[in-house]
Parts: sequence; C-alpha cells; structure tokens
Amino acid sequence: MVLIAAAVCSKTGKAIISRQFVELTKSRIEGLVAAFPKLMTAGKQHTFVETDSVRYVYQPLDTLYMLLITTKTSNILEDLETLRLFSRVIPEYCRNMDEADILDNSFNLIFAFDEIVALGYRESVNLAQIRTFVEMDSHEEKVYNAVRETQMREAKNKMREKAKELQRAKLEAGKKKSPSGGGGGGGMGSYGGQGGYTASTPSSESTPAEPPRPAYSPPVKTSNKAMKLGGKTRDVDSFVDQLVQEGEKVATTVAPVKTGQTGLSKPSSAPQIQTEAVHVSLEEKILLTAGRDGGLQTMEVLGLLTLRVQEEKVGRVRLELQNTENKAVQLQTHPNIDKDLFRTKSIIGLKNPAKPFPLNTGVGVLKWRLQTTDESAIPISINCWPSDNGQGGCDVNIEFELENLTLELSDVTIAIPLPHGVGTPNISECEGEYTIDTRRQQLLWQHTIIDQNNKSGAMEFSVGGNPDDFFPVTVSFTSSKSYSGIKVLECSEVDGGNPVKYSSNTQFFAEKYEIV
Repeated sequence: MVLIAAAVCSKTGKAIISRQFVELTKSRIEGLVAAFPKLMTAGKQHTFVETDSVRYVYQPLDTLYMLLITTKTSNILEDLETLRLFSRVIPEYCRNMDEADILDNSFNLIFAFDEIVALGYRESVNLAQIRTFVEMDSHEEKVYNAVRETQMREAKNKMREKAKELQRAKLEAGKKKSPSGGGGGGGMGSYGGQGGYTASTPSSESTPAEPPRPAYSPPVKTSNKAMKLGGKTRDVDSFVDQLVQEGEKVATTVAPVKTGQTGLSKPSSAPQIQTEAVHVSLEEKILLTAGRDGGLQTMEVLGLLTLRVQEEKVGRVRLELQNTENKAVQLQTHPNIDKDLFRTKSIIGLKNPAKPFPLNTGVGVLKWRLQTTDESAIPISINCWPSDNGQGGCDVNIEFELENLTLELSDVTIAIPLPHGVGTPNISECEGEYTIDTRRQQLLWQHTIIDQNNKSGAMEFSVGGNPDDFFPVTVSFTSSKSYSGIKVLECSEVDGGNPVKYSSNTQFFAEKYEIV
C-alpha cells in the first residue's frame, strides 16, 4: 500500500490535523480533505470512497472522521487494517474525541501516526509498541534525574546545617558578651555542645530567649575558660529533661560522648522500646515461592528465641513456653540448655541451674525450622490472573485470602510488576489502597491489617503488556503473632519458682514471598 496522508477531519471537511507521508502541498491536502464529505453517498454505509486519482478510507469517530488517503492501486484489506490501528490510537490520547481535544494532543497523535506509517508504507507495530515509542521512556534519564534530586537534597541539607552552625555561633557570641554568661550557664553551654545541641541554662526558662534547637554540626570551639563544664550533675539531668520535653531522642547517639575535659563518657544509647531486666525476643521469617497456576514450590520458616538478662539478681531464671503443635517443625535448643526439661515440660533452663545467664548479652536459647511443600501451610494465598484483552494489553484480576486465620498480618504490601513504557494502569476495582512506584515500575496494593475479620480482597486493573509481564508478584508483611505458635507463658526464678517480671516482643515477617 502507498498511504498519501492520514487526517482527522470534521463532517464538513475541515482538516483538524493531517500528516502527509509523501510530498504534498498544503493547498492540495486541504482540497482533498474538503472534497471528501461531498463524495459520501447519503443513506449508505461504506468504508471507502474513490475518485479518479485517490481512494478515501474512513471511519466515523463521533462527530469526526478518521481519514486515510491512499493511491487507487493500494491493497484495500491492508488499508482497512491500518485504518483500524489509527482509530485505536485516537482514543488512547484523546478522551473527549472533540476538535479541542484533538488539537490539545496533536503532537502526540502526529508522533503516533509516524510510528504506524513510514514513507507511505505500514510499519509492523501494535498499540502497546506505539505507546512505548511515543512515551520515549528512558531508564538513563530516570537515573540521571534521581542522581540530580539526591544531589539537590544533599546541598539543601548542607545549607541547613551551615545555617544552624551560624545560628549557634551567634548565640555563643551573645553569651560571651552577656555579663551573666559565666559560671553554671557556661557549663551547660559546654555540655550541650557534646551531642550536637545548643542549650540554654535551666534558669533561662524565665527569659523569652530563643529556645534550644538541635544542630547536627560540630560545636564551635571557644577559648573562654568560663565555658568549661561545671561539676554539678543536676545541670546534666535538667538538660536531658529539657531535651525530652522538646521531643528530642537524646538516647539515640551512637558514639560515647565526652564530658568536657574530664575524660568520662556517657553510655552510648538505651533501647527505645521499654524493656524489663529480663527480655525475650522471638523472631520468625518465612521464605516462600509459589506457582502462578497454584502449587507450593518451596516454603521455609526459620525461628529464633533470644533471652537477654540485664541485672545479675535475675540471672538464674527459667522460661515456660507454649510449644508448637505442628509436628513438622524441627526444634533445636542451645547446647547449654537442658534438653530433657524442654522436651518434657517445654521449659527453657540451663543444664547447670547454679549458673546464671550472661549479662547484657542476647543469647539464642531455641531455634526452629519448618520446610514443607504442603499447600495448606501457606499463610496467605495470592491469585493473580492476567488475561489478554485483545487490544494490546491485559485485564489483570488479583485476589488474596488469609489461609491461617490465627495470624494477624500488618503493613501488607502486594507488589505487582508493570511493563515499562505502558503508562498508568486503569484501576477499575480495589479493596484497600494502592500506589504506583514509578522507580521500580510496580503497582503496590497495600493493606493496614489482614486478619480473620478482613481475610480476603480483590483488585482489578487494565494496562498494556503481556500476561508474563505481571510476575513475579511479591508480598511483604509483619505480624506480632508467630507462625509456629511458640510464645512465652511465664518467667520464674530457678530457686523457689517465684515469678520474675519480664518483657517480650514477637515478630513474624516475610523475607522472601513471591508468586512466580
């Protein structure tokens, strides 16, 4: 076929946009398009009209026409197939299908026309490829933009730190000029500089001076001898209390902090979670791979129970556990743990009861492992069903169902990969929330909690691509309940069996959970 021009025109013959694929003057193409409505026969439906020199192949688009002008020797079947592709491109970029909408998106349409036809001959492309070519999506450009944004953020951070440093220097200069700047006030200023903070004295609360602000740049050194640290510990306590009231987390410093010139140091950090002298941590992770057509390929659950004792007086303790009911779980205790006591009574205790647990050290006392290919063991099942919609894209239905109703999964994210360069998916149904991660090219389906009251959900969307483009689907979640059912029931002393106050936390999370 030899395609002379492709145009979108009104029913009166006005050319809205036109793309010529051979040498043709503007007056010539306007004359050809203007003659088109006069050649149409009223009351009859045709897909083409011929004159002595050219053939018009057309398709109505509401109040407009998609018009191809070809030579009379071209293959009419190829012309009609090309016309159908042109007619599918128009709604891809124009929603309202009116003259104003066509003009607003004229450049995108012309670019798309050029992808369909080159030098008068049809190119072997489909709608999804046209969309990708017109979008001109570039991975290198995304990387460049990400690097540039990172550099801009770093520059802004340095600018803020410099401003804070200048502000702190200004405050220090004001304190040196003030007649009351010596003594205890100078000691507090020197101490405040240790953690990167600038703080005023406790007595300055009655003065409406600028409040202390956190500054994460190194403190400005001063030669004023009055700025040395005083020997009053109550100044330190009041300073810490003041920072806590302002919402600062003063216990999160990493390196030890030197107190002036005395050479003493404060403890680097304290745990942010309130813990007792005996703290038990239970951690489980799952690694699972399932097939898209059903069937569990691999599943492994690994667990570890850690005991930490912080005071010597409670070093000789025992833990009573609720053991797992799953016979497939393989349990293994630490070599120093009494295996018979655990096997018969599910109690964690040392072989030598006279010895205490190590102080301030997390000791793994019990670990377990589960490996299975039994589908009934899957905690949450995912069914992703993409189907070709016949328009160069796919309709994707995806659903989840909580199989283990004893679990409560939090912060659940189901990540569905999207093909590159296909644009934004059209979400027709979604239970929960969703976001689109353009950097990783993923659709993130998110749920705050999934439990027995909210155990299933579905989502449906349409987007360009092939069914294989939407795999692997990955799942991430956390849970405060263990998969195995193991938990701590009681902590007691070895001598006498008196209960000991303890704290515990349980975390079950997905390290690798994918449907391939």
